[in-house]
Amino acid sequence: MLLVVDVGNTQTVIGLYADGGSGGHTGELLHHWRIATNVERTSDEHAVLVSQLLDLQGYEPTEVVTGISISSTVPRLTAVMREMAEQWFRVPTVVVEPGIRTGMPILYDNPKEVGADRIANALAAFDLYGGPCIVVDFGTATTVDATSGRGEYLGGAIMPGIEISMAALFERAARLFGVELVEPGNVIGTSTTESVQSGVVYGFAAQVDGLCRRFQAELGDCPVVATGGFGALIAPVSETIDHEEPWLTLHGLRLIYERNVQPR
Repeated sequence: MLLVVDVGNTQTVIGLYADGGSGGHTGELLHHWRIATNVERTSDEHAVLVSQLLDLQGYEPTEVVTGISISSTVPRLTAVMREMAEQWFRVPTVVVEPGIRTGMPILYDNPKEVGADRIANALAAFDLYGGPCIVVDFGTATTVDATSGRGEYLGGAIMPGIEISMAALFERAARLFGVELVEPGNVIGTSTTESVQSGVVYGFAAQVDGLCRRFQAELGDCPVVATGGFGALIAPVSETIDHEEPWLTLHGLRLIYERNVQPR
């Protein structure tokens, strides 16, 4: 089975894909887990954590994992996850970094600047929906990325994410307080809690819609795919998001693994 690991600044998402058939391709996503990213964890601690997650599903980790694919936006943890794979699992491992085959040309001025998760997202969205295509990832940062009709990564936009924005708001505004992040009953809030919820949920939806429309003015009419931890919250109230794919990055990591490791 293929273990895929997406290390983000705030959360790390782990998935387990079934073995493929005679064609050598991995199959469906069997399990997925979301844990807090902790830069203090060692490779040994990560190995224990991953092993426990697999064990809870009845798997013997060193027997079922036949390959690992990793993306990381935290340089310190990139090396840690690579060490975990090499020392504990000892299986073919792909880390998304310069030199890895993706099959997607990167048209950024400096391709090395593009985050591994953004590449995986773009590749997965193009695989699922073709191109041109727009991907919105609601993570620590909210990113909007574009692929061409020829399957090229064109670039995108980066803005502060929902949690970062809320944390800054509550820190700087003494009379505001943390609220549960859900869709409010009214756009015009009738309480401080509802007003904050309206501003965050509908405000971010409007921000994303505005950017996506500007992207579409350059790309032409094309699908918009949402992913990330807050994708399920914003997608239903967005006017431009067509699809919500919570495990889009994992799908991209699976594709990248297959393009770099020959089936055995």
